[in-house]
Amino acid sequence: MVQQIRPGKWIPVVVLALMGSLGADAQQRPNPANAKPGTAPATAATPTPPKPSGPKPYKDVITSKAVSDEGLLTVHKVEDKYYFEIPDKVLGRDILVVNRLSKAAAGMRNFFFGYAGDKIGDNVIRFEKGPNNKVFLRLISFDEMAGDSTASMYKAVANSNIQPIAQSFDIAAFGADSTGVVLDVTSFLNSDNEILNFEGSAKRTFRIGNYQADKSYISSVKSFPINTEIKTVKTYGRSAGATPGAPPAMAPPSGSYTVEINSSMMLLPEKPMQPRYYDERVGFFTRRYVDFEKNPQGVESVSMVTRWRLEPKEEDVEKYKRGELVEPKKPIIFYIDPATPKKWVPYLIQGVNDWQAAFEKAGFKNAIFAKEAPVNDPEWSLEDARYSAIVYKPSDVPNASGPHEHDPRSGEILESHINWYHNVMQLLRNWYFVQASPNDPRARAPQFDDKLMGELIRFVSSHEVGHTLGLRHNFGSSSSTPVEKLRDKKWLEENGHTPSIMDYARFNYVAQPEDNVGEKGLFPRIGDYDKWAIEWGYKWYPQAKSAEEEKPILNALTIERLKDKRLWFGRETNPDDPRSQNEDLGDNSMKASTYGIKNLQRIIPNLQAWTKEPNENYETLSTLYNEVVTQFNRYVGHVSKNIGGVMETPKTVEQAGAVYEIVSREQQKEAMDFLNKQVFTTPTWLLDQQIFAKTGNTGTAVVNRLQDAALGRLLSAGTINKLLNAEATMGTKTYTLNDMMTDLRRSIFTELPTRKPIDIYRRNLQKNMVERLLTFLKPATAPASLGGGITISFGPTISRNSDALSYARGTLRSLQTEIRTALPSYTDTATRYHLQDLLDRINDGLTAK
Repeated sequence: MVQQIRPGKWIPVVVLALMGSLGADAQQRPNPANAKPGTAPATAATPTPPKPSGPKPYKDVITSKAVSDEGLLTVHKVEDKYYFEIPDKVLGRDILVVNRLSKAAAGMRNFFFGYAGDKIGDNVIRFEKGPNNKVFLRLISFDEMAGDSTASMYKAVANSNIQPIAQSFDIAAFGADSTGVVLDVTSFLNSDNEILNFEGSAKRTFRIGNYQADKSYISSVKSFPINTEIKTVKTYGRSAGATPGAPPAMAPPSGSYTVEINSSMMLLPEKPMQPRYYDERVGFFTRRYVDFEKNPQGVESVSMVTRWRLEPKEEDVEKYKRGELVEPKKPIIFYIDPATPKKWVPYLIQGVNDWQAAFEKAGFKNAIFAKEAPVNDPEWSLEDARYSAIVYKPSDVPNASGPHEHDPRSGEILESHINWYHNVMQLLRNWYFVQASPNDPRARAPQFDDKLMGELIRFVSSHEVGHTLGLRHNFGSSSSTPVEKLRDKKWLEENGHTPSIMDYARFNYVAQPEDNVGEKGLFPRIGDYDKWAIEWGYKWYPQAKSAEEEKPILNALTIERLKDKRLWFGRETNPDDPRSQNEDLGDNSMKASTYGIKNLQRIIPNLQAWTKEPNENYETLSTLYNEVVTQFNRYVGHVSKNIGGVMETPKTVEQAGAVYEIVSREQQKEAMDFLNKQVFTTPTWLLDQQIFAKTGNTGTAVVNRLQDAALGRLLSAGTINKLLNAEATMGTKTYTLNDMMTDLRRSIFTELPTRKPIDIYRRNLQKNMVERLLTFLKPATAPASLGGGITISFGPTISRNSDALSYARGTLRSLQTEIRTALPSYTDTATRYHLQDLLDRINDGLTAK
């Protein structure tokens, strides 16, 4: 075997084993020839002396052979054993443990996960002295809290929330100065425990099986001032079968995974940062807990935002109070992974630095910046929890993400590892091509030049950094921009096409070529909302000594700021508000989408020329044609959400006006007219037979996909229930379910009154509508059973007592009458068979028991 003494120095150790072949009787027989003079020979009856118990002298444990590393925990390596020397000042302190893959196993990747740098678990732990010379490691939860440690409620909550002991250690020795404790952690580090390994959900994701100790070992342990970094190589069995969420074809065979895990043990601040309570009018990620003391008459679920701790230096406090810009005590620094291709590094750095202007609104200059990681510095590591980084991942995943680690006691963000997947560039190419190529000649190619791609990388970098600052997506931001302003070159250069880079607004697809809008009017950038959100989250209020005292200050500021509608926050999870949508632009989806379609219609005739590559096949042509179809489908979705739409504008009691408002009848009717014109009337501009001949696409498949998606949204339980609820509230002043059913029937069956032949695209659409209406008449499917009497259903459902069934039956009967009346006038075989088939389906559905 090979024994590692210190990094870079290896010493071979030979272990010899002598295997005796004597029988049991012979092995118990004393061997006088080997006995030492003056001692009695051992016999089977001689008892084995007990091992000495209790701590040993320090020098007997941490011998002259020890290789030591001082830091948060002093780490000693004595031959093949590892010891933690924990000072008294660390005992009882909260320590955040973050586990990441420093080297991932071959074949374990699952879409976005399974790459080097991915987090696989985290915990908060605490080392505490116990009785009988023991030290206990507790797992700490902060899901239930009471603030005042002197109050009786605090003690009651503590008594009902004893934190579990996850590990027990014998004290091997007391510290060299008789303080602190020395623990043998060798078996702990090298075991499969819940502290330093995959958490349960990660094990299920990767199908991690039994731990194989004989194929696992400790690689290194290093200690730094506020953290200790542990690297272990661990091997697990791999169970066969598909990974949850992955196609069956991706199911790995059974076998083994060998991974290198980096576990960061980071000391949490002795005094937690003052938290800031979440306000739903500003989009921040949150940490929630149950507070037993905040509400004197009950418990309350409290949400505090996650944010970095930014405070002025002591010598700059008065300057800050006077409104002067000051540098924070500790700025936010991101390092660029050394593995990142050099040509993209300046753009990633600029994407981070772009946030400096936003922090100036909070009173701080140079509050955030990025720089390249140190080269050949043994004290710097990508896995070191003291450093935040943009981590480059050589992956075919077209994505990037910006997670962060925070103190669960206060929401303080401690560090972040932004995931930058190599293939995000393909995603950027596709987006920019379909949304901007009519306005930017640089995008009319299968491969972009480095400058254009670099600027696209800079945009995504800024977006992901925003997440690491605590900001959620603001899907409502772009709705504050009037559509016609999206064609105004001067206005766009001053304001941008969306007030927030945290929106999924991507690129300005509304601008038309004749508008001569340049890059500043096409690209998103850090805007007015982003600056306001950073001001709200990071401005320092020394006069407020608690989150409660901050609350009225922030509320007054928020009410004042929100008089500017560009600062409105629309949450990304709102299913009802048409203002809160991803990939949309402007204050009117119908107008914006009409302009967007005009640009798509410019792309199709040029698609073959713009995707042509010498010596290549038509894969790029196929990919980008499908991207055009996808973009068109996005427009359809944006418009459809207006029908049955309910706008939500969160307010406090100091603000006037309604929180919930139903989208106007006129706007819903405008949406239906758009769908009739652009979707239910066959979009023939998409049906390019030359493209189909080279890509294998078919017109019926493309059109069916678009029309089916539109019908699915309109005739969904969610939309129908919202229309019925609106009618109950407003009567005929709103757009009703009857209005929608009538408009659908007239637009989809427009040939019947005129007796025009019905082509294949329209026949497919009409069958689709009839089948969806017939679905309402079928008995409801029982909710899925989870066993034990527990059932689960997904999404809104329609009650058997709902008017939806009446309208479905009424619409089918109207169609039944119209088809019977029109059928004798048709002579072409396809139309006659189609209408006869529809009649049979409707008759069967209406008469079925």
